Amino acid sequence: MVKDTKFYDALGVAPNATESELKKAYRKAALKYHPDKNSTPEAAEKFKEISHAYEILSDEQKRDIYDQYGEEGLSGAGGGPGMSADDIFSQFFGGGFGGGPQKPTRGKDIKHSIACTLEELFKGKTTKLALNKTVLCKQCEGRGGAKGKIKQCPDCQGSGMKFVTRQMGPMIQRFQTICDKCGGKGDLCDEKDRCTACRGKKTESERKILQVHVDPGMKDGQRIVFSGEGDQEPGITPGDVIFIVDEKPNSEFQRKGNDLFKECEVDLLTALAGGEIAFKHISGDWIKINIVAGEVISPGELKIVEGQGMPIYRQSGRGNLIIKFSIKFPENHFADEDKLKQLATILPPRREISIPKGVEVDECEMTKYDPSRYQQRRHDAYDSDEEDARGGNPGVQCASQ
Repeated sequence: MVKDTKFYDALGVAPNATESELKKAYRKAALKYHPDKNSTPEAAEKFKEISHAYEILSDEQKRDIYDQYGEEGLSGAGGGPGMSADDIFSQFFGGGFGGGPQKPTRGKDIKHSIACTLEELFKGKTTKLALNKTVLCKQCEGRGGAKGKIKQCPDCQGSGMKFVTRQMGPMIQRFQTICDKCGGKGDLCDEKDRCTACRGKKTESERKILQVHVDPGMKDGQRIVFSGEGDQEPGITPGDVIFIVDEKPNSEFQRKGNDLFKECEVDLLTALAGGEIAFKHISGDWIKINIVAGEVISPGELKIVEGQGMPIYRQSGRGNLIIKFSIKFPENHFADEDKLKQLATILPPRREISIPKGVEVDECEMTKYDPSRYQQRRHDAYDSDEEDARGGNPGVQCASQ
């Protein structure tokens, strides 16, 4: 027989319930009455009640005292409020509906952009970059004070933050705030025992030089990772320092994957009768290409030079160079009439025009198009049309006898 069944009744179990039955009952009730899921004032009080009941009954020593002497017998056995209801729920459900604040196990990554020209990505480069980072204090080894003098804050369990639940009329507000007991430090220590170097912060600033290797063939957006070089903090695995390649545009070449694209202008004679072109490659070397006589280059035609593109990242070989041709035609009247006649005997014959018989034909002449001149004339015509529509003076009138 037990003296008091209040805690058993709160969980809805019999006084002879096993440890497994107690866990199952608490889990079911806690999920039902947790303030994050049930916002009624009655639910908040019920959640505290069942959490306190489970705290007592889940402890074998406290349960024995409660069974023999009731709730009064716990006053001298540490039966007061030790662990909060939120702490029990968080420990039991691993966080559940946003249980007690938990420190992250890994720090944030630090990301930096590293600008690279196309030439640098072709050859590769090594650069040194200075990084200001947070490291554990060397004097106190990240403890914040003298060894053996630091104690974890019991209110926030070392996180420096805790959840506070407040009731405002029928509503229950729950928010996270800095622990008032430790001031957000996560531990308790006398001021005389605090580290003089970091003043109890546990960390200090350090300037470190990182040597960043950009390998040939790297691409825009590619990452260079320095594992574990992020900011340090007690109890947390440092994150990484990540450099992200930022490829700058090139005025002569465009990159698509491992291939390079270049526009090249040739004169009409080279396009028709062959010749040579030469230009400086991004490697720094000059390239000379022969255009075979008789292989006509058309405007906008693409040609490929194999193996003259970008290096393939961490592999042998290179991509291709793709050239897009444009043709520079000669100026007006570049040859006299006799030479033009000679040219007509060399080039393919002109295409003959075909006009149906019996139709009227207008003989017209072309002039060079001047956008400013002809656009102005169109505006004048529009203005004249608007005046006509408004009843203005007509542009042309017929004489009457």
